[in-house]
Formats: sequence, C-alpha cells, structure tokens
Amino acid sequence: MEKDQLPTRRTLLTGVAALGAAGAGGALAAGLGTEPARPPAPAPGPPQRSPLKPSEYRLRPLAGHGAAHATPRRPPVRSEPILRVTGRGRTMLLTFDDGPHPEYTPQILDTLAKYEVRATFFVCGEMADYNRDLLSRMSDEGHVVGNHTWSHPLLTSLTRRRIRSEMERTSEVVEQAYGEAPRWFRAPYGAWNRAAFQLGAELGMEPLAWTVDTLDWTTPGTGTIVDRVEDGAAPGVVVLSHDAGGDRSQSVRALRRYLPVLLDSGYHLTVPRRRLL
Repeated sequence: MEKDQLPTRRTLLTGVAALGAAGAGGALAAGLGTEPARPPAPAPGPPQRSPLKPSEYRLRPLAGHGAAHATPRRPPVRSEPILRVTGRGRTMLLTFDDGPHPEYTPQILDTLAKYEVRATFFVCGEMADYNRDLLSRMSDEGHVVGNHTWSHPLLTSLTRRRIRSEMERTSEVVEQAYGEAPRWFRAPYGAWNRAAFQLGAELGMEPLAWTVDTLDWTTPGTGTIVDRVEDGAAPGVVVLSHDAGGDRSQSVRALRRYLPVLLDSGYHLTVPRRRLL
C-alpha cells in the first residue's frame, strides 16, 4: 500500500512528532530520559574507519523473552507509545514496517546478516501470511517481529471490534510462522487511540513508536535516507524505515551505506527487550 496516497499521512506524522515532544520527557517513566543532543555533523571527506570486529556487535540470544511459547506477563495499558529505548552505551533500534516483501525484505536480511545485526520488523498480517518463510528466517536469525495490524488501516477510524480483529489475526500468523506471538505493536501511520493501547496490552504487546523517521516511503533518494539516519543517530533512538508498501530499493541501498558507519561510530544496534525500555 502506497503511503503517499493517503492525505492524512503528513498530518498524522506531525501529530506523532508533537506526541514525542510531550511524552519523551517523563511520561514513559521506564528510564527513557530526555532526548540527547544531536551529534555534530561529520567533517567533510571520507571517514576514517577502523576494521569491523563483528564479535563486538553480535548480540547474545534474546534475553527477557522466555521460552518460545511461554505466556508473557500482560504489559500495562499505556496512554502514549514508547518513543525511545535505554541501554548501555550508544544503543539504537532499527525498525522496518509494512513487510515482509518477497524482494526487499530478503535483501535487508542479507545486509543485517553481513554485519551480524538484529532489527525489528513490524509486519502486516496479509503480507506475513503470503511470506511465512521470511518470518521463519527472521526467527532463525534472531530478529524481533512485531504486529503492524492485518491490512494497515487507520485505527482511529475503526470500531474496537475491528481493531481487535486486525491485531489478533496478525498475531496468529506471526505465532504460527515465527514461533512466538508478537510482544510489540505499532499503529499504522502512528495513529494511536485508547482502544489500540488497551487491546494491544490485552494481547500481551507493548506499543513502540519511533524517534527518527527516514520518510523513505516518499522515495526521497538513497543519500537523503542515509543523511536522516546518520544525522538523527543518538543513544536511545528508534529508526523507522520500510521494507514494503512500494519500491523500497532506496531503503535497501541506504541500509547498506549507513549500517557500517553506525557500527564504526560505536552504536550498538539491538532489538527491543522489556528491560531496555
């Protein structure tokens, strides 16, 4: 589904930005803190990069998740989505929405595997249902799969019953193909409401938003996407990109460029755990 076909997209993103400014300071009191200052722009010229040491970036098996089919503790009902993460050092999350896509998602997974980095994929159920093999691969390679509803609707326009159906159907597919029900969800377009928070919690999921939006769905050019990620990089940042919903070749090429730069800059690219939030 092409996001630029929905006239509400820019308005909704503006609302999410305002929510982040209001909520990041103290409401999500799980130690999220205030937003760090943006690092200064790099000096011109090619960066001096030391050789990668993959063992420094390889993540240990996921902690805090328990056995694959263990019943998770029901999370609290929040009034705002989580916008940032905490963790030792320069911790960041890379997240990808709307997939899995049979062309672009494997390329993203290949790049992540090359640098031994894990990411979070917020999948749409109708896409996941047709690409279950990719969810299995995500499980095998240690990525986290979250719930992005079944058909990517605007939740604020749906009844409570429809919202539940969108979430439940997706969770069922994820559990079948990934091996574990999702513990995280993200509202399409960043449009949250009370029912979404309540139903997500009832299904054992925490709401995760983002801090840096690459706006890659607008296909602004590979270089622009790279600049947005590198300029916005800071401890606790959650980066939003897409692996479906249109031509995502720019997103794939951008990942190949900014991922090694982030690693060489000392960023720890991880996946969400309850203890990180």
